[in-house]
Amino acid sequence: MGMGTRRVKDEPGLASRSPPAYMLPAPEAPAPVVDPAEKNPMYALSNLINSVITIYIWILIASVVLSWLVSFNVVNTGNRVVYEIGSLLHRLTEPLLRPIRSLLPTMGGLDISPVILILALYFVRDLAIEYMRP
Repeated sequence: MGMGTRRVKDEPGLASRSPPAYMLPAPEAPAPVVDPAEKNPMYALSNLINSVITIYIWILIASVVLSWLVSFNVVNTGNRVVYEIGSLLHRLTEPLLRPIRSLLPTMGGLDISPVILILALYFVRDLAIEYMRP
C-alpha cells in the first residue's frame, strides 16, 4: 500500500442503512386536481345516461311492487289514485318489457322480464360510463 491511502474495513450492514433525512429527495407535489368535465366533454352525457337509467330502474321496481300488491289484494285498483299510478307505471314500463316477454317461454305465473330488463339496463349504463368517461 502506498502512502496516504488507508483501507477502511467494511462494516457489516453498512449498505442496508438508510441515508439521513437531509439526503433524501424532496417529496413530489401532488398532481393538480382536474375536473373530469374539462378532460372529456362527454362526462355530462354519461352522467345523464346514468341518471335516466337509474330512475327507470326505480320505476320498474315500483311497477313490480305495485303489481304484487294488486295481485295479493293489498291495494285495490278501484281506488282512482292507485289506478292512475298503476296505469302510469304500466305505460312507462310496458314498451321495454313486451319484447322481452315475447322472447321468454311461459313459466306459469312467474314473470322474470323485469329482472332481465334491469340487468340489461345495468349493462348499458356501465358500458356507456366506461366509454364516455376519461
